[in-house]
Amino acid sequence: MDKLKEKILAHGVVVSDQVLKLDALLNHQVDPQLTMEMGREFASRFRDTGVTRVVTVESSGIPVAFATALELGVPLVFARRKKTLLAESNMLCERVPSFTKGIVTDILISRDYISEDDKVLFIDDIIANGDAAQGLIKIIERSGAELVGAGIVVEKQFQSGAGQLREQGIRLETLVAIASLEGGKVTFG
Repeated sequence: MDKLKEKILAHGVVVSDQVLKLDALLNHQVDPQLTMEMGREFASRFRDTGVTRVVTVESSGIPVAFATALELGVPLVFARRKKTLLAESNMLCERVPSFTKGIVTDILISRDYISEDDKVLFIDDIIANGDAAQGLIKIIERSGAELVGAGIVVEKQFQSGAGQLREQGIRLETLVAIASLEGGKVTFG
């Protein structure tokens, strides 16, 4: 996606050789036109898999996952990062560290919204070390649903997350791959 690459170069901020801040287009402010294009692209790549639900982790994955679910005509389910006062007893929960936040959180999905009858597509904004993805995959497995694949907007190739998913045999589609952030410069893979 050339337009996405252009936006990353124009608005992304290289914080270190490990961290790229994409607040201006994915994580704080959302570009609706670009988000819908990304959703259409993921939908076209996974349309033949029989997806019945799109799943993501709150909050940065929600816009692209919503656009994908809308295009596929299926519900979007997002894993919450914390329990609420109304939390049900039938929650599937997994504890995961966050690379960018530097904390460990619980991610939760109600069994009411994912079941063994579902074919699930996981959509997220960025994959670095893959901890959130691995946690969500464990939740999907425990629900009995079938994971048909994962769509990630930005893959950081120099970190291990995407490679781990591929090693597990998970179909992984990324829109942009970043090979390096060294020297304060974004180098696409």
